Amino acid sequence: MESSLPSADFYGFESLLSDAERAKLQDVRDFLAKEVAPFATDWWNRAEFPLEVLPKLAALNLSTPVQQGYSYLFSGMVIAELTRSDTSLATFFMVHHDLFVEALHEFGTEDQKARLLNDAMDLTITGAFALTEPQHGSDVAGGMATTATRDGDTWILNGAKRWIGNGTFCDYMLLWARDTADGAVRGFILDATLPGVTRTAIENKIALRTVQNADIILDNVRVSEADRFAGINTFTDTKHLLRGSRILVGWQAVGQQLAAFDAARAYAVERHQFGRPLASFQLIQQQLVRMLGNTTASLGMMARVAQLQEDEHRGLHEGQQQEQRSGADMAQAALAKSYTSSLMRETVAMGRSIFGGNGIVTDYKMAKIFADAEAIYTYEGSFEINTLIVGRAVTGVSAIL
Repeated sequence: MESSLPSADFYGFESLLSDAERAKLQDVRDFLAKEVAPFATDWWNRAEFPLEVLPKLAALNLSTPVQQGYSYLFSGMVIAELTRSDTSLATFFMVHHDLFVEALHEFGTEDQKARLLNDAMDLTITGAFALTEPQHGSDVAGGMATTATRDGDTWILNGAKRWIGNGTFCDYMLLWARDTADGAVRGFILDATLPGVTRTAIENKIALRTVQNADIILDNVRVSEADRFAGINTFTDTKHLLRGSRILVGWQAVGQQLAAFDAARAYAVERHQFGRPLASFQLIQQQLVRMLGNTTASLGMMARVAQLQEDEHRGLHEGQQQEQRSGADMAQAALAKSYTSSLMRETVAMGRSIFGGNGIVTDYKMAKIFADAEAIYTYEGSFEINTLIVGRAVTGVSAIL
C-alpha cells in the first residue's frame, strides 16, 4: 500500500530538475538504498564512520555539483536525499565537498589545485574545515584565538579548534588563524599529520554519532607559505563559501523532514492499536498532515533560494557587477536555515510522538532522525544567531554585540 501513496515531495518540486538531473538523483537514491540505509543505524549506534563506503560514494561523481554544471536545485536535493538516508553521511559530504573542495575551487592557487583537487574530488584524500574554537563559536570571526606567525617561508600555527567534522581521520584541513603581525584572518591547507597536531575524538554525542568530530590542538605547527590560501586575507573573503554551506544545511532540514514523514507515515499505516491502524485516528492524521505541510513549506523556501543562487551564478558568468546581480544574500540564507530548521524540529517531534515509546530506541529509525535534528538546528549558525542576522537586515539595527 505504501508504495502507492503520494511522495513526501507533495508538490513535486523534483519535477523542476532537468531529465538528466532526475536520473542522477535516482542513482543517488539507489546507492543510498543499497549501501547506506541498511547500515546507517548500526554505524550511528557504534559511533563509527564507514570509510569503506567512500570509494562507492566517490563513484557517483557528485563532488561540488555546481562546479560540474548541475543546478543549485539539484545540488540541494542531493544533500536532502543524503540526509533522508543518513544525516551523518550528508554532513561528511558537506564538510568535505562543499567546504574543503569548494574552497580549493574558490581560493586555491593553481599549484594547490594541481596537488589536491582531483584527489579530493575522488575522495582519495579527505578534508575538514577547521574554524570553530573551544571558546569561540558564533563570535569566531571577531574572537578567533588561533594564531599564525610568519617565519620566512613558513607559518607557525598555535591554538585549538573544536567540533571539527571529519577531524579524526581527514588528511587535510582548511584551517583558519589570525595573523599575529596584522590581525588579519588567514586560511591554510593543513596536513593533519604534521608534528604538533593533536586530534582527539569528541565522545558521548547524542546527535550525528557517525560523524567524527574532533578537538584539534596546534602546538608550534609549521606550515609552508605554499599551503596558505592566497585568496583569503580577511574573514569576509569566505562569505560566499559560508553562505553556501548555510543554505545546504537548510536542505539538510528538508531531508530530515522527508525522512521523518516517510518513517512516521509507514509506522502509522502498519502499526495497529485498538484493533485498527494508527493512521485511522484523526489526531494521527492531523500530525502527519502538519509534518507534510512543514516539509513542503521548507522545500518551497529552499527551491526559491536555489533560484536566487542560479540568478547570481548567471550574472557572474555574464560579467555583471556585484551590485547588478540578484542572488541569495547572507540574510536570506540565514532565514532559510533558521526557518527550515525550526519547522524541522516540530516535524521530527511529531514523528517521534507517533511512534510512542518505540520512538526513543534506534531499533526504529525515528529515534535517530529525532536526535540528529538537534545538530542541524545548531550548526552553521544557531537558530538565534541566524534570526538576529535577519533581524538586522529588516530593521537596520544590529542586536548582536
